[in-house]
Amino acid sequence: MFRKDAHAYAASLAATLMVAIVVFRAGDGTYGAIPADEIDGEEVLVIGEHDPWE
Repeated sequence: MFRKDAHAYAASLAATLMVAIVVFRAGDGTYGAIPADEIDGEEVLVIGEHDPWE
């Protein structure tokens, strides 16, 4: 997923699920988005966060 797409996906997920979503960059250079509470200490580079409550 491209960075722009990951941010759009994260914003949509945050608004739909009403949870904080983190955009991260994986080791292979791709981007992804997951709920913030699912990051379990793995080595990921956090790019941004979308919080529906802000």
